[in-house]
Amino acid sequence: MSTHEEHHSPSHFFILGVLLFLTVVTVGVAYVDMGNFNIIVAMFVASIKALLVAVFFMHLKFEDGITRFFASVPILLLAIMIGGVFIDNPLRVDPRAPEQITQEKMKYKKEVEELKAREHGEAHH
Repeated sequence: MSTHEEHHSPSHFFILGVLLFLTVVTVGVAYVDMGNFNIIVAMFVASIKALLVAVFFMHLKFEDGITRFFASVPILLLAIMIGGVFIDNPLRVDPRAPEQITQEKMKYKKEVEELKAREHGEAHH
């Protein structure tokens, strides 16, 4: 008999099945166009998967409070940093964007002038 106490928890194979299902959900959501909401759903599913791994495979479910606290602090810091990226990213302006827009306008203008020149040349024949 083992010296450690027995823990009643879901089978590791059941948790593996849940993780694989959530992976399929993540891949499936990637094919559905939900705009900016796609990344939020993907991050939420990834967070659930990470929580399942930590709780069951790393046995945090059976640890004392201080160990859970020290395991949760880095997760909290990561959430703050990811949240900062989500807040900052939409507010960024690509410094190349004005140049790209100008180049596209010039290309479009040149194509329009060429079309007009062809039409003008065909009209005189």
